[in-house]
Amino acid sequence: MKAYIINRYSKEDKLQLAEVPQPKVKDNEVLVQIHASSINPLDFKLKIGEFKQFMPYKFPLILGHDLAGTIVEIGSKVRQFKIGDEVFGRPADYHIGTFAEYIAVNENDLALKPNNISFDDATSFPLVAITAWQAIVEKAALKKGQKIFIQAGSGGVGTMAIQLAKHLGATVATSTSEANSELVKSLGADVVIDYKTQDFETILQDYDVVLNSQDNKTLEKSLQILKPGGKVISISGPPDPAFAKEINASWIIKLIISLLSRKIRKQAQAKGINYSFLFMKPSGKQLSEIAHLIDAGVIKPVVDKYFTFDQINEAMDYVSSGRTKGKVVIKIKEA
Repeated sequence: MKAYIINRYSKEDKLQLAEVPQPKVKDNEVLVQIHASSINPLDFKLKIGEFKQFMPYKFPLILGHDLAGTIVEIGSKVRQFKIGDEVFGRPADYHIGTFAEYIAVNENDLALKPNNISFDDATSFPLVAITAWQAIVEKAALKKGQKIFIQAGSGGVGTMAIQLAKHLGATVATSTSEANSELVKSLGADVVIDYKTQDFETILQDYDVVLNSQDNKTLEKSLQILKPGGKVISISGPPDPAFAKEINASWIIKLIISLLSRKIRKQAQAKGINYSFLFMKPSGKQLSEIAHLIDAGVIKPVVDKYFTFDQINEAMDYVSSGRTKGKVVIKIKEA
């Protein structure tokens, strides 16, 4: 099969098109013919080796964390799916590789594709929608009437988080550029902060939850807008001791991670605020819940641009600019 690979960690190297063996399915896996994938910042972070200390990958490596496609083979113990099922999902860490024509995926990492959207739009959801779910539903336990500040509302996670938080009955504030103001309002944002001309920490107050996706300076400012007992959930770091425990890190990595987040945890604790780091985990079960919301029209795809499979490096460059609205999709199987 055709796949795009990297042979080392590098900022400069392009993804290389290669012929690689088609994956063999294990007992609890299905083989998916991939119709479409999408690009996430996580792909860049892995490509340059940002996580190599605690998430070492072997080379050659096929990147790609989102897929939508058709099941063409099933393992002997698979019970949830059958050949011909149209699915979407986010493969588990160390089992990624959706920049390819086929992938073997554990059945628990997949969900049936919503009927009302195409493969191309379906692949824009898994990683960002599950991230938003785990941040807002699981960690924040966001309730009707509460107030949440979602940073970078026009990004992949932001566009999903705004829609989900609004569905749950929260008041939603977000930050974006003036050019994307109408987009985030259309998704449900009640308060829109122009990050280029406004300081959110002087405008927002008494918030219950902050979903942080920016740098440490922005994270520290976020503490100022939360009420005592509030929660700040960061998907951009710094990682906390709970995360080190989750990944079964060595004692030295646990120590490093603890030191990285020590300052923000102390600042949050002094204000009576809970700080936690979220590194999303694949979940076909949660994606099924999200699929119901997609089918009901509650959550809609936000896709900036579609690229063909042979344009994948162009697509990576486009996403790396950091100015995309929603997601960028790679069409792998021609319709």
